[in-house]
Amino acid sequence: MELPHHEDVSPGTGSLPPRAWYAASDAATLCLGGRWRFRLSPAADTEDETFAADGYDDGARDGWGEIAVPGHWVLQGHGAPHYTNQLYPFPVDPPRVPTDNPTGDHLHTFDLPADWPRDGEAVLRFDGVESCARVWLNGTELGDFKGSRLPHEFAVGALLRSGRNVLAVRVHQWSAGSYLEDQDQWWLPGIFRDVTLLHRPKGCARDFFVHAGYDHRTGAGTLRVDSDVQGRVTVPELGVDVPTGEPVTLPVEPWTAETPRLYDATLATPGERIPLRVGFRTVALRDGRITVNGRPILFRGVNRHEFHPETGRALDPETMRADVLLMKRHHVNAVRTSHYPPHPAFLDLCDELGLWVIDECDLETHGFTAVGWRGNPVDDDRWTPALLDRAARMVERDKNHASVVLWSLGNECGTGSGLSAMAEWIRARDDSRLLHYEGDRSCKDTDVYSRMYADHAEVERIGRGEDGGPPQRAQLPFLLCEYAHAMGNGPGGLSEYQRLFETYGRLQGGFVWEWIDHGIAHPAYGFAYGGDFGERPHDGNFVCDGLLFPDRTPSPGLVEYKKVIEPVRIDGDGPDGTVGITNLHDFADLSHLAFTWSFEEDGTTVADGVLAVGPVGPGERTEVKLPPPPRRDPDAETQWTVRAVLAEDTAWAARGHEVAWAQLPVERGMMLPMPGGAVPVRDTDGRRVALGAATFDARTGALRSFHGREIRELRLDVWRAPTDNDNGMPWRPEPTLATRWRALGLDRMLHRVEAVETSAEGLTVRTRVAPAASDLALRTEYRWASNGIELLLRMTVTPEGDWPVPLPRIGIRFGLPGAGDRVRWFGGGPGEAYPDTATASRIGVWESDIAALQTPYVRPQENGARADVRWAEVGGVRVASDDHPALTARRWTTEQLDAARHRTDLVAGDTVWVNLDAARHGIGSGSCGPGVLPPYELRATGTTSFACVFSPAAG
Repeated sequence: MELPHHEDVSPGTGSLPPRAWYAASDAATLCLGGRWRFRLSPAADTEDETFAADGYDDGARDGWGEIAVPGHWVLQGHGAPHYTNQLYPFPVDPPRVPTDNPTGDHLHTFDLPADWPRDGEAVLRFDGVESCARVWLNGTELGDFKGSRLPHEFAVGALLRSGRNVLAVRVHQWSAGSYLEDQDQWWLPGIFRDVTLLHRPKGCARDFFVHAGYDHRTGAGTLRVDSDVQGRVTVPELGVDVPTGEPVTLPVEPWTAETPRLYDATLATPGERIPLRVGFRTVALRDGRITVNGRPILFRGVNRHEFHPETGRALDPETMRADVLLMKRHHVNAVRTSHYPPHPAFLDLCDELGLWVIDECDLETHGFTAVGWRGNPVDDDRWTPALLDRAARMVERDKNHASVVLWSLGNECGTGSGLSAMAEWIRARDDSRLLHYEGDRSCKDTDVYSRMYADHAEVERIGRGEDGGPPQRAQLPFLLCEYAHAMGNGPGGLSEYQRLFETYGRLQGGFVWEWIDHGIAHPAYGFAYGGDFGERPHDGNFVCDGLLFPDRTPSPGLVEYKKVIEPVRIDGDGPDGTVGITNLHDFADLSHLAFTWSFEEDGTTVADGVLAVGPVGPGERTEVKLPPPPRRDPDAETQWTVRAVLAEDTAWAARGHEVAWAQLPVERGMMLPMPGGAVPVRDTDGRRVALGAATFDARTGALRSFHGREIRELRLDVWRAPTDNDNGMPWRPEPTLATRWRALGLDRMLHRVEAVETSAEGLTVRTRVAPAASDLALRTEYRWASNGIELLLRMTVTPEGDWPVPLPRIGIRFGLPGAGDRVRWFGGGPGEAYPDTATASRIGVWESDIAALQTPYVRPQENGARADVRWAEVGGVRVASDDHPALTARRWTTEQLDAARHRTDLVAGDTVWVNLDAARHGIGSGSCGPGVLPPYELRATGTTSFACVFSPAAG
């Protein structure tokens, strides 16, 4: 049976061979983006092809409207998005797809500009269409194609008219190509990248290949530009003027991600002049290491899907530039283009601003895991032409980018002969780059051993060479192509991974999953995730797992990552005044940085200055002395803060941008005095006990007020609204941590008062806090004392029984009705921090309003804690503690936070709920990866003590 074009396994018909992409030339072009006529049909064959006929009048027919192109019709009121992680949203029956197959017919009328050349040829280029397109121009069919994130061109010169031209495109949401594009993202059909008409003059360049190597031993670069049409290559800055195909060797400054030196050049053929930007660099595998220009490199990377909360994968140049600038400002030096080649303009930015790129083919067949990989296209020879077409279109389009250092065959496709065929073709076409693929542990087709989500212990074994495996693999460098799953609050454990990367040479870094949350802007939810459009099956908020929120605001995870991977390591001895500075760059020295110091007392700067640092080459370390500290208050906590900032403006950040910092403690400061002396007094009816300025319930011992301010429900709290990492991986057979917490009843602990005792020293309340249907308990004792103004709480928590799970937290929670919005604290800030995500938390005096303390995760969960708090002022109450608890303050309870599914579910109340945590369980990256490391687990194995002093806040 002959299948329709959209179910044929072939890549398509009629398109021209792939070639190099370039942003501009002196040949005429016409952008065809804008408002197009559009009609949506429920199936591939609902409508016939008359809409593409010459003279068709869509204005006289029902069902036609308008949409923006580039764009996705499901984000413009026609149908709805659908999210799955790995499951195909249709039956696995390759290459067939459902009859119910939303199909969009597009019509665009355009006139050629008056100055459009009359000679030569013309090409119509589509840079991206999901998932299958059939194209007509002026009633003549041009062909059809699949390969959503790849360019396709058609020769149209003979069909163009000087007047009105009509372009017709039929796009099917589902096609045989959909089986190759199961890429953990929203399924978003449409013409989502540029559509361009290009004049092709006689003698135009057609395809060309820029070869620009660098010899680190001699400092010489060798340039050769191969072109289908002979011409000349000029590089004015270097005095180069040579024919195409002829190599020239001369001294140059090399290109690296740290020093992205580009030379302006021109390729001139008889019919066209094309501006080039040439970066000289050589990528090689040497002694089991990925090297560039003779040096091993360390990837501090991210995986990047293309996404915008309003336009989906239709990105404008400003958004792409904003992404690259954010990456550079947060020390990201590498991008894996998961799981398809990006818009080509993005790679221009990587060349210009400096990022290493793993360019990944538009290929993933992950959904075949649901059927045991039966019928997997990469192991079915019928699909090999489609696989080779995708590989060729990626390589030919992107081969002239200095930033691209590895080609990736695709993602999560299992194994098969099709991948080997792709690898063989790529090596034959371009031997100047290395090959990557994660899904084959034998590494027979790759130059690197790549894994995703391996835990720290396994990564260390790999670094030591103790992982076993085939001999060939043992000689290869190792990459974590995905790690530190950045879903919701987290990821934890980043600094431990980075220490491994910096310790073992074989470990050449990794790529955090992923860059941005794919939350779609939604009027009711704020940002929508899987299931919010009624789609089934779906994978919920697993699509929101990025270091940026959907609006491109950096998350605490990105701030933490920036600190962990900073390219300058500052350490030292605070009391001795010695600072160590280590240059972690692979190529750059530190001459572009200025160093400063400040000396702080109780979080406030009392002196500052410039720190002179001599030359420090890549990989080198130096030590410098700080000046003598100023005379200090003997009761104050003191520390040095040393910062490295940009000395001058750069292409990616302004002068003064902070690159690295460290705080070096000097003196701890005076311990808090423990107030006492006041004697508890019962009121006349025996219902209240007064202790200084505090009143307590005589029956329960609960604190009711302090200095006339109402206090609600102060007591032990062990629950937190589970994070996405607590909720774990629902596809795994073992219960997640959050499931075990709820099964035990930690979200509904019951408090029993066992004693309320008064004495000359104060008030003692003994309780037993326990979950229902269990004999486990937490014996909790509150000892209150006062000097008449201040109120001291000393709390001990002692577990009973063998607790099978770690506790979420141990601390107190209380409510402050009618509290104002301002919060001040001395401790960690400015952002949130948890035990295994606290590297970026710096000690100081901070101020915020309650709303700004909340971290707006797309799915609400535990968030907003400030670590290592010495004192905090909220709602007119000051709380101080030598135990340095964590502080959260919210206008909703933990239970309300737990129940919320979207940001808009949370409604601020009149009461501010405060948590002070003596201990907390870490975060980990258990949403897809390892859980919390043992040092950060909160095990209920011993007594926890906590003390704090309440006093009226100043002012």
